[in-house]
Amino acid sequence: MGGACSRKRDLQDNEDDLHRGVSGRYYKSGSSKWLRTSFSRATMDISQGIGSCPSLMELCISRIREDIKKYGNFSMLPRDISQQIFDDLVCSQCLTDSILEAFRDCALQDINLGEYPGFNDSWMDVLSSQGSSLLSVDLSGSDVTDSGLIHLKECRNLQALNFNYCDQISDRGLKQISGLSNLTTLSFRKNSLITDQGMSYLSGLTNLVKLDLERCPKIHGGLVHLKGLSKLESLNVNCCNCITDADMKAVSGLRSLKSLQIASSKVTDNGVTFLKALHKLALLNMEGCPVTAACLESLSALGALLYLNLSRCDLINDGCDKFSKLKTLRVLNLGFNIISDAILVHLKGLTNLESLNLDSCSISDEGMINLAGLHRLKCLELSDTGVGSSGLRHLSGLVNLESLNLSFTVVTDGGLRKLSGLSSLKSLNLDASQITDAGLAALTNLTGLTHLDLFGARITDSGTNYLRSFKNLRSLEICGGGLTDAGVKNIKDLTSLTLLNLSQNHHLADKCLESISGLTQLVSLNVSNSRITSAGLQHLKPLKNLKSLTLESCKVTANDIKKLQSIDLPNLVSFRPE
Repeated sequence: MGGACSRKRDLQDNEDDLHRGVSGRYYKSGSSKWLRTSFSRATMDISQGIGSCPSLMELCISRIREDIKKYGNFSMLPRDISQQIFDDLVCSQCLTDSILEAFRDCALQDINLGEYPGFNDSWMDVLSSQGSSLLSVDLSGSDVTDSGLIHLKECRNLQALNFNYCDQISDRGLKQISGLSNLTTLSFRKNSLITDQGMSYLSGLTNLVKLDLERCPKIHGGLVHLKGLSKLESLNVNCCNCITDADMKAVSGLRSLKSLQIASSKVTDNGVTFLKALHKLALLNMEGCPVTAACLESLSALGALLYLNLSRCDLINDGCDKFSKLKTLRVLNLGFNIISDAILVHLKGLTNLESLNLDSCSISDEGMINLAGLHRLKCLELSDTGVGSSGLRHLSGLVNLESLNLSFTVVTDGGLRKLSGLSSLKSLNLDASQITDAGLAALTNLTGLTHLDLFGARITDSGTNYLRSFKNLRSLEICGGGLTDAGVKNIKDLTSLTLLNLSQNHHLADKCLESISGLTQLVSLNVSNSRITSAGLQHLKPLKNLKSLTLESCKVTANDIKKLQSIDLPNLVSFRPE
């Protein structure tokens, strides 16, 4: 299904192309996006929203940051205060190698410097001085090398280490951390130097619970060294094309596994048979693996399985009757497979399903009746299918539905009236050119919407009047080219918006930024391909929370935005043109 001009074809997630720095901490690969996970111990969010009153502690820390060069050492302060000062300096990107020295011997517990500019081995000595107090370290995207990891040997109580995108760490680096037996979480995403031999150094990390080796292309044969890790619950080897059926045999002994991600590997139906022994397995990601419906027989033995991703596996209808045995499933992703309405007959008995993805499958209105009984569904992806207005009547009873994607379908304005009773709906994607103002008018009962995507819909100034019904919107995209400055006035009262995309509306000019200036919660703003000029940037000064600003193909230069950033928008970290 679908056409070559589909927006998602251009925006297909690819971690290799991920812009580092601003978004590098967010896992956006196609294989991982379906179920987001976090890495290390939670850290305090010290940012304050506009209008909130800072605490005395926050005021003091802010003052310390301003006068940071006056302080030589914080080791005499209570640990929690030193930690807050350190976190604030990292968040504001004010930490330098000389300032870092002031935190020597401060007994910090968490060092979260992922994607931090300038970090290298020379900083590691101060990190190691935290000694047994240090519990988590995130150095993802840094220039730390094998030599730098020597400094961590004495931090015996470390529980979490993140070295994602650290391309100078090799097997020798694994040897340096092999004695940290209290580690529970370890991540080395996208590392081409770690090999199967180096993985032997992980065999002594017997308390390891979570191991992430996504995009490590040389680890084939190395999983055998994990056999003694009896506490391991999560293993991620997504996008490791070297992983084969033989590696699954090694995995079969990890009886505590609850999560296994092997997307884009060479694992076949034969390899899946080894997984039958993993009775605690709740999550299995096999996106893009060369498997067939025959693997469902093995999967039916996994009585604890809740989350299953079989997208992009070229599955066909034959053999899919075995889906009916997977009664425990709550999340099922079958997107981008060669399947049709026939498969839905075998899904109608999966009444525990809360999320179903049928993106780009040959699903039509006729098959939709099989979804009518899935009353626990909260998320349904029907993008790029043949579903039209007639099929939507079968969704009217799914009262728990919170997210619905109808982009690139043949649904029309008239069909949207059948959604008016879905009062739980929070996210709705209607990126389709046949949707107009009339369709938006049919949705005004959905007052709980927080995310509305009308990217390719033909919404005009008149249609924006209906947006007043959606006071809770946090993200809004209208990019069909039909808006003028007058229409943007109807958006100015949506004060909860954090993301606003009005790109491709060629008639928008500086006046629209004046209307947007009151949306002080905005974090991301895109008004590309418009008539915005440098003169209009003055209206953005009140948007102190803005982190991303995109004004491509406008009469605005990078220097104009940099000037605005330096004086008025201190949180702006991503902008185009750049």
